[in-house]
Amino acid sequence: MKPLLLVLLLLATGYAPAQNPASRPVDPTRITLAIHGGAGTITRQNMTPEQEQAYREVLNQALQTGYAILKKGGTSLDAVEATVRVMEDSPLFNAGKGAVFTHDGRNELDAAIMDGSTLKAGSVAGVTTIRNPISAARSVMEKSEHVMMVGAGAEQFAKDQGLVLVDPSYFYTEARYQQLQKALRTSQGSVGDQLNTPTKAATPPAKVLPSGKRSKSSGGRKPQGYAEPPVFIEGRKYGTVGAVALDQYGNLAAATSTGGMTNKRYGRVGDAPLIGAGTYADNQSCAVSCTGWGEFFIRATVARDVAARVEYQQQPLTAAAQATLDKVARLGGDGGLVAVDAAGNVAMPFNTEGMYRGYIKANGQSNVLIYK
Repeated sequence: MKPLLLVLLLLATGYAPAQNPASRPVDPTRITLAIHGGAGTITRQNMTPEQEQAYREVLNQALQTGYAILKKGGTSLDAVEATVRVMEDSPLFNAGKGAVFTHDGRNELDAAIMDGSTLKAGSVAGVTTIRNPISAARSVMEKSEHVMMVGAGAEQFAKDQGLVLVDPSYFYTEARYQQLQKALRTSQGSVGDQLNTPTKAATPPAKVLPSGKRSKSSGGRKPQGYAEPPVFIEGRKYGTVGAVALDQYGNLAAATSTGGMTNKRYGRVGDAPLIGAGTYADNQSCAVSCTGWGEFFIRATVARDVAARVEYQQQPLTAAAQATLDKVARLGGDGGLVAVDAAGNVAMPFNTEGMYRGYIKANGQSNVLIYK
């Protein structure tokens, strides 16, 4: 068949050849990035000015990291991965370095990423040695035929892909460990554990110092430059991190990473690594990343529900996001989400006292918010 006739036939059947970013219409004024660092009982009375400033600095750093990529013509996928890595590397958030402890004194990490231009997605769950789970999730999406990998298998895959693996003690932080001790003492330290009856405290692993050396005991001393997150005693706090972005090519992406819930048991996995529950992106609607009581976000398929309202009901993004979160509340859950649509509109609703959140647009002005 002649080449011209072949092209005409393919076009007549609705086929459209894939375009690389350089060949798509470019509009630098549309770039948008929104992030969250967790929702929960976050009030000014519950935080010192120094702690608040620390959170704001990391959130701003995350925004500026993703913005720099978008500004230079990078993809939304690159932007959300890099943005989430910043928060994974900070002990302030319940993801990566700052992950909470399970009932058995482990740090089990989950993450997911999704490309709105192709609907490809990748996720990992229950991993304990991958420094940046969000990068492992992207590798699952791009380097395998699968969407989700868990536990030891996911860690072996990450090793095969050359990702950075660490000793589990890397994730130890004193504040998170003390949160676990409180949870064990009260037998209801986090939502979902009310039916558990913990009988003994976990043993802390060796601590990794900034120098890379390991210490069995800190002796009460904090290494220079080591920042501990505050121990929240006022209700629940969900520290899951996430990012959603729109690039100048019109492509959306979403990424989410978490350490789950303090004192969780039995290999519990929440909504963050589940495509359609805690993470979703589709160029035809929006990109969504969630934080909150995972069991309810799973049951309400929150991320996909927001996107479906935008795509099928033509609801404005803010209305769609709020309506879905209202559904979570009716079920008995709480939390929040960040979302961005194909026009660059941003929604950041939550039904808790506060949510670490922020956004940045083409003008480069970052906006960081914490309280209601």
